[in-house]
Amino acid sequence: MLIVQKYGGSSVANAERIRRVARRIVETSRQGNDVVVVVSAMGDTTDELINLVGEVTESPPEREMDMLLSTGEQISIALLAMAIKDLGVKVVSLTGAQTGILTDNVHTKAKILKVNTNRLQAELAEGKIIVVAGFQGVNATNDITTLGRGGSDTTAVALAAALQASVCEIYTDVDGVFTTDPRLVSEARKLDFITYDEMLELAHLGAVVLHPRSVELAKLYNLSIHVRSSFNFNPGTVIKEVGEVEKSLIVTGVAYDLNVAKIGLFDVPDQPGIAWRIFKTLADENINVDMIVQSFMRDARNDISFTVSKTDLKRSLAVIEHIKDKINIKDYSFDDEVAKVSIVGAGMMSNPGVAALMFEALAEENINIEMISTSEIKVSCVIKAKETEKAVKSLHKKFNLAVQQTGQVINA
Repeated sequence: MLIVQKYGGSSVANAERIRRVARRIVETSRQGNDVVVVVSAMGDTTDELINLVGEVTESPPEREMDMLLSTGEQISIALLAMAIKDLGVKVVSLTGAQTGILTDNVHTKAKILKVNTNRLQAELAEGKIIVVAGFQGVNATNDITTLGRGGSDTTAVALAAALQASVCEIYTDVDGVFTTDPRLVSEARKLDFITYDEMLELAHLGAVVLHPRSVELAKLYNLSIHVRSSFNFNPGTVIKEVGEVEKSLIVTGVAYDLNVAKIGLFDVPDQPGIAWRIFKTLADENINVDMIVQSFMRDARNDISFTVSKTDLKRSLAVIEHIKDKINIKDYSFDDEVAKVSIVGAGMMSNPGVAALMFEALAEENINIEMISTSEIKVSCVIKAKETEKAVKSLHKKFNLAVQQTGQVINA
């Protein structure tokens, strides 16, 4: 059986943890499995490199950021391969380029286009454990690219899909996927199963357990993901096709995202094509826009509000300033002291009134809602960042998520 395992930065944060991970990997191999391992940079290495950049320049070229940040994973794979070798097992470490991971040309946010498995298959045929640098690949011109924060998850799922692995195990510093962040809510409960769609929403909405792109790939290839702790041997959370999960909560979890900024455009001309010009220009700069609200028209003009990540705020404002006069936007403002709180659950599709309960919970805590966005299985609200913890706790309590319960049957 072929197993792909991924270990996050906290799992390989120091020499002792690297040796412990090595023993776990070797045990998996000695059970008769082929093993491909994807590793993140050690501990806070990526953050330390980013801080170092800030001491050198305020405007680093994205290509050079990829060149720098990709080194963190290369340190991890070399050390882990050495630790595995000391246990008497054949092993080889490979960078993203050596692995055959081809990406598009978008530096710092690249997407995997193809995985050439020739090298991987050859090394596996020789009985080796393969340790791959996560988070990175190369583009068509052989430049190093990175996949964005959390991109090692995507590397692992992409390799598991390309190699038709039996399972992709994501090892982290928590026991699995919880109903909400256990650091905020002590009553948060680990979920045994969660659907692809629910996990995808939670990942997009701020849950940092998995990178959204990794969940998208897993769903596309119907690949089960097992999220579990690298610090114990307890079962974690299995992410799998909805048809395999018999029951679901109306609300499965509460997520929050502090990496949010709100931009407001005032007195925008109410004309065909205006919204397209605004958001096309932002998209051309690889800026992802999340929630969008257009207010009621007056005097052939209206207001438009939308959210972006805080990390994209500076570039977003530069885009707005550039196009403001061209499309006759009277003025704009921003607020980077907001957060997004969300409820997610496949059971919401067949249960009316869920949004009303969410609004009630926030109202009971005197929390003002600034923006609202909905889909079939989620409701999100933008609120003041300082009220995030209070909001998450109230929503977790309102939907009784601390208690194991089942809702209606999901029709697969």
